[in-house]
Amino acid sequence: MKFRMSQLISIASFAAAAAGLAACSSGSDPSEQHAAMTSEQKSAMQKQQVVELLKSIETGDTKPVSYINPNKYIQHNLAVGDGLAGFGEVLKQLPKGSAKVNTVRVFGDGDYVFAHTDYNFFGPKIGFDIFRFEDGKIVEHWDNLQETPTAPNPSGNTMLNGPTASKDLEKTQKNKDLVRQFVDDILVHGRMEKLTSYIEGDNYIQHNPQIGNGLSGLSIALQAMAQQGITMKYDRIHKVLGEGNFVLTVSEGSFAGKWTSYYDLFRVENDKIVEHWDTIEAIPPMSDWKNRNGKF
Repeated sequence: MKFRMSQLISIASFAAAAAGLAACSSGSDPSEQHAAMTSEQKSAMQKQQVVELLKSIETGDTKPVSYINPNKYIQHNLAVGDGLAGFGEVLKQLPKGSAKVNTVRVFGDGDYVFAHTDYNFFGPKIGFDIFRFEDGKIVEHWDNLQETPTAPNPSGNTMLNGPTASKDLEKTQKNKDLVRQFVDDILVHGRMEKLTSYIEGDNYIQHNPQIGNGLSGLSIALQAMAQQGITMKYDRIHKVLGEGNFVLTVSEGSFAGKWTSYYDLFRVENDKIVEHWDTIEAIPPMSDWKNRNGKF
């Protein structure tokens, strides 16, 4: 079901919501209620809260603001000012009724929730968002956004289609270790001779808008980039988050000579990487940053 934004969330709305939350907390301590939950209950609740918070960009619902700790909220989107005030200021700039938000995937890893979302605000975008929870409240946010392509990739895949539900939860750490090693070996250090130990030939579904399926699709894309003099370099892995067979890595590097943030989501099956989604975002010069928290 689609909603239209009845009103934008202003800074005053955020302040009112935060004040109301503080007033309600005298009856019971939300952090104590959160501590009493099982890890599965916490994860389910946190994922639902993230979905609702992102959807509020479209609907204008102020309730999800109460999921954020207004005294600790750290923002890593460099185009947004810090805290709730920065978030509210961006929403005020949106033309009324223009925003659309559809979260396609959401996963949890301890205190972190990561989401894969189809956005339309200030133009269509695909985004990954990461939220960190502390004592039951959101206290930190990272994201990576890329303009939505106008057509599928060479294999007919979009940046969002494919499986959405995790499985093999007992293999989460094993899959995270596998993906971290893959990114370190192949993307950071270029040990291409190891590629087939992570990916089985053409049994690999690719959602990058420029690359087709399989190792053959990757080879064609890399050759085309080389002919155009375009380089893609991964320098450092900042985060590895996972739930079952889905693992997200956050890396820093450069693309075509520009400082770049890479978010890569991998699906693992039978100890092999079988599917990949990503967003690539250029990091602006520090003189343009709206906060000083850094991208990572």
